[in-house]
Amino acid sequence: MKIDRLMTDETVIREIGGRLARIRLDRDLTQADLADQAGVGVRTLQRLENGTAAPQLNMFLRILRALGMIEQLDQLIPEPTPSPMQMLKLQGRLRQRASGKEPPTEEAKGTKGTWTWAE
Repeated sequence: MKIDRLMTDETVIREIGGRLARIRLDRDLTQADLADQAGVGVRTLQRLENGTAAPQLNMFLRILRALGMIEQLDQLIPEPTPSPMQMLKLQGRLRQRASGKEPPTEEAKGTKGTWTWAE
C-alpha cells in the first residue's frame, strides 16, 4: 500500500510496522533478535510491527539502524538545497533566518475603514 496524505496517522503507523515486519522476516530475524540488536524491548518491537503504538523516534532509529536501513531516511527527508536564485542572492552563504511576511495593508486588502454588519 502506498502511503499518502489522505491516510490517517494510525494507518500510516500500521503500514510502517507491517513493512518493518516483512523486512525483518526477509532477513530471517526473530523479533527477539532484532529487538536485542536494536537495544529495544521485544514488546516495543511487537507493538511497532502490529501498528498498535508508535515508538519514540530514538527507538525507531535504533530499529532502522539494526536493519541496516538508517541511510534510507535520506529519501524520507532529503537534504534541502537552495535554488540557484537563492544562491546568487545570498552570494554563496547559507540562509540563517526566514524573512517573514508583512501583513497586508488596508489598501492592499481593498478595504478601508472598519467593517460592520449591515442592519
